[in-house]
Amino acid sequence: MSRLRRLASTGVIAVTLAVGLTPSSAQLVVFDPNNYAQNVLTAARTLQQINNQIVSLQNQAQMLINQAKNLASLPFSSLSKLEQSILRTQQLLSQAQRIAYDIQQIDRAFSTTYASASSSASDQALIANAQSRWQNAMAGLQDALRTQATVVGNLDTNRTQMSALVTASQGATGALQATQAGNQLLALQAQQLADLTAVIAAHARAQNLESAQHAAAQDQGREQLRRFLTQGAGYQPTTVQMFH
Repeated sequence: MSRLRRLASTGVIAVTLAVGLTPSSAQLVVFDPNNYAQNVLTAARTLQQINNQIVSLQNQAQMLINQAKNLASLPFSSLSKLEQSILRTQQLLSQAQRIAYDIQQIDRAFSTTYASASSSASDQALIANAQSRWQNAMAGLQDALRTQATVVGNLDTNRTQMSALVTASQGATGALQATQAGNQLLALQAQQLADLTAVIAAHARAQNLESAQHAAAQDQGREQLRRFLTQGAGYQPTTVQMFH
């Protein structure tokens, strides 16, 4: 009997140990492949989102850098030099001697000094008008030469400014700098056109005054001839011819 009891007790202990160890051992070796794949996929998606955010931040940073460049002002400006050149030319034209660039003054001169010789005008009046016309023609020629000299003097300034503007345009870092350089180049062209206009106007004025002088001299010459024919051999021509 005692032996049978010991064998039964041993069997109960073995069963108890087997039952107690089996659940614990099964929990240690469990592996769920579906759950693992889902976790890896979630981690990959999260990493991709982070990469996308980094790229987006980089793009935004580059966009801000480009905007800063586009808004950067051109460090060089030639406008003051160009304005000074135009001002010199304008002042020179405003200093035109005698018959200037004024419509009322021109009309007044052509109704008096350049008017047709009147039969009632004295020889002294004819001489005075001829001398005045000659002086007008000389003043016009002098003004034309002064204008040409001023414009030629502006050429060196224009060359320097154009070289600086081209250099600034080529080295522009943004749209604003390129636009400002282009605008200043256009301003330089406008200044050169203004100089050219001034030269043409001054030269044409000198030519017109000289032509008007010759026309008036011929008219007075005819008046002198008429007086000579009317008064006979006793008529002494005036010295008007010296201004023809």
